[in-house]
Amino acid sequence: MALFTPGRRWQPPFYPFKKEKFGKRLLRKIERWVKGPLFGCRMCGNCLLQETAFICPMECPKGMRNGPCGGSTPEKCYVDETRPCIWYRIYKRAHKMGREEMLMEVLPPLDWDRVGTETWGDVVRSIRNYGTIKLIRSRFARDKVKKEIAWESVFRPVRQPGWWQGDSLYHPPAYDEPVSELERQLRSGKFVVTTEVSPPLSTATGKLKRDIEMVKDHVTAINFTDSSSANPRMSSIACSKVAAELNADPVFQIAARDKTRTGLQSEIVGVNEMGIRNVLCITGDNARIGPSPTSNTNILDMDAVQMLWILRKMRDEGKYLDGREMKHPPELFLGAAASPFASEPEYQALREHKKVNAGAQFFQTNMIFEIDRLNVWLEHLCKRDILDKVYILAGVTPIRSHRMAQYLHSTVPGITLPEKILSEFEKTDKSDQEKLGIDIALGIIESLKNIKEINGIHIMAVGWESVVPGIIADSGLKK
Repeated sequence: MALFTPGRRWQPPFYPFKKEKFGKRLLRKIERWVKGPLFGCRMCGNCLLQETAFICPMECPKGMRNGPCGGSTPEKCYVDETRPCIWYRIYKRAHKMGREEMLMEVLPPLDWDRVGTETWGDVVRSIRNYGTIKLIRSRFARDKVKKEIAWESVFRPVRQPGWWQGDSLYHPPAYDEPVSELERQLRSGKFVVTTEVSPPLSTATGKLKRDIEMVKDHVTAINFTDSSSANPRMSSIACSKVAAELNADPVFQIAARDKTRTGLQSEIVGVNEMGIRNVLCITGDNARIGPSPTSNTNILDMDAVQMLWILRKMRDEGKYLDGREMKHPPELFLGAAASPFASEPEYQALREHKKVNAGAQFFQTNMIFEIDRLNVWLEHLCKRDILDKVYILAGVTPIRSHRMAQYLHSTVPGITLPEKILSEFEKTDKSDQEKLGIDIALGIIESLKNIKEINGIHIMAVGWESVVPGIIADSGLKK
């Protein structure tokens, strides 16, 4: 266990990809010997300790460098239950130290050419560029602003390389006209209804097309999950293409779990050519909750915040991550997942704020079962002054059975059901449980319609698409 990183279980450090000169090897070993015992340093090559309250974010099994995933809880990490959620600890310490706003900066993904190398040399070179004497004088200055400017002048170039240049500011879209039907209706102020259609398990698309035809006249857009729960199915790209050909407005969901930076950028250019404009960026469920044999659970190449940052710059600046310019940038309406109940609402709001700054224009929330807790989360979003910068689609799920209720409550990260709903299903006869699930969903929708900060609902039927038209009609939201 490292001295300054709470609950940390030792993990081996990374090693450099290529051989280095003796001086760099020596400096790397000294840095590892010092920062290893103190912080459990894994030698990522881009140290972020000052921005993360001096707790190393590389403790996270997913390697999340911009905040927790949607499955975070105060008690434990859902990927490895023997350790705490390190981002919950980072938020907690940052709050005590008054450093919360330092967590708002969009931090870069790893440069794998630098992973395993030292960072101290970069700091020394940055000090020289700024001026060693100038920096020393600034440390003794009484003006706090001058101190901060000097400190930032040295450390910002280290943590924000030229190919990234992340910040903590809001970046509004650099276009005027809506690029999709979903964006057009949200801008018009309508209470929007979207839904999910489950991708098929095989190459057959008959049921997929029938489900799309069944719901498309009742909803504004249709979402297709990207291997939800790390279970492989037909890709979201293929399903979105089918929907576009049937004149439905698809929401292309893309999970960082299965993507590299190269794959993300090339896929976005490709789906835009297919007429797909709505893109939902998620980090994705870890392979640990998927089927055996377990696939790679190592650190992700990027997280959802970094995906949003990359795609926003492609759209608004017409540039790839490597700086190449695009003559015809993609047209994108960018979305992200939101988890109001994953941990403390105050911490979740900070995470959501960061996604908005990175480029999120709409949120699809996790399943909502407790309106009071949702309102607390919305209050924290309001305090952060972002409700006028993002549209919120609240997730609603009709629960089909007591078994499904128990599964959602105990297995799916970031979701808990109130005891009242669990006991209702337990007391209800099996033949009446489907009706009970629909009635509960209708009651939640009725409450959501009266919350002005909610711009619509997202119905997640989880393979029960046949009830979607009926729920929409009974809730008075027929298109």
